Amino acid sequence: MKKIFTHLTFYVLVAIIAGILTGQHFHNPKNFDASLISNFKMLGTSFIEVIKIFVIPIIFLTIVLGIGSMGNLKKVGRIGLKSLIYFEIVTTFALIIGVTLALLLKPGAIDKSAIELLPPVAKKAKAGIPITLVVLCISILVGVALNFYSKREAIIFKMEKTSKIVFKILKYIMYFAPIAAFGAMAATVGEYGLHTLVPLGKLVITVYFTMFVFVIFVLGAIMKYYKLNIFKFIRYIREEILIVLGTSSSESALPLLMEKLENAGCKKSVVGLVVPTGYSFNLDGTSIYLSMAVIFLAQINNIHLGFTEIATMIGILMLTSKGAAGVAGSGFVILGSTLESLDTIPIASLAILLGVDKFLSEARAITNFIGNGVATLVIAKSEKEFDEEMYHKEIGK
Repeated sequence: MKKIFTHLTFYVLVAIIAGILTGQHFHNPKNFDASLISNFKMLGTSFIEVIKIFVIPIIFLTIVLGIGSMGNLKKVGRIGLKSLIYFEIVTTFALIIGVTLALLLKPGAIDKSAIELLPPVAKKAKAGIPITLVVLCISILVGVALNFYSKREAIIFKMEKTSKIVFKILKYIMYFAPIAAFGAMAATVGEYGLHTLVPLGKLVITVYFTMFVFVIFVLGAIMKYYKLNIFKFIRYIREEILIVLGTSSSESALPLLMEKLENAGCKKSVVGLVVPTGYSFNLDGTSIYLSMAVIFLAQINNIHLGFTEIATMIGILMLTSKGAAGVAGSGFVILGSTLESLDTIPIASLAILLGVDKFLSEARAITNFIGNGVATLVIAKSEKEFDEEMYHKEIGK
């Protein structure tokens, strides 16, 4: 029993529950305080902003160290190409699953009068280029250049020392994760209230169900093919999953995921290449959410999408989903830009999703997070850059 109280997982879970209860209390018109809700929101966003500061140097250091230490540029190119092919296949599969289940389960077939529409979204949503993608490209170039430098070993030694210091500082910052989770939950529930889940409950349940199906059956099948167990892996990263759940950002646990994958037997060079690349190109949860949200909004607006429109939508999402970084709210922005490109569903109908976007954001962030972990294990094992003994010792047989 005492062991539970020493785990960060326990405190994050308690903070999430406390945040929901606190938010519901202040959502009451008698208790509502806009400035207090804003302060709650700041607790969550500030934590994510601090983590984002660490994400950039960690991506840079791990990729440069990985490529620089590998010494074989053909191998770097092979791992990179294999990763991109894997990402494209799996995310396309995620899009198709999202579309299929949305058409079958019809989450948009609900009582329209029960939805209280918020003010229309007037601003054009622009995706932009994720900063992680820019850092990724620069890091690859620096790593490649390092292979041609005569004093490579000295630089790698210094960078490894720096990397250890960065991870140690980050370890202490992660103790603030429960406060961030509390603030993020309290702000969302306080602003919109749990009652917003009632009319849109079918969409939320459908999205979570689809994510569950994808993780357990699709990612689980991939893991099983490589003689790995999805349930053991999820249990291994459960603490990080709760941090993602509380902050709605898969980036908030990115450095911890990289560290755990290395401890579980994946070579640093593979982790350094696959995980950061995956955060821009392997967004399984975002792909599912975007496809389901488009179908949902079409159903709400009584717009019939034929085979051509659905095929076009999948094609657009294959491109636009790659612009979504693992940051809270990014999926909502990408959805807006996708609707603009599709030019079939009114972008103002996005307002329907505002109240539940936080809850949907958690589902896609967790799925993205697990998906990138699975991708790294798969690539590492296929490249024989994987220590089976370390893996079983860390995760269990």
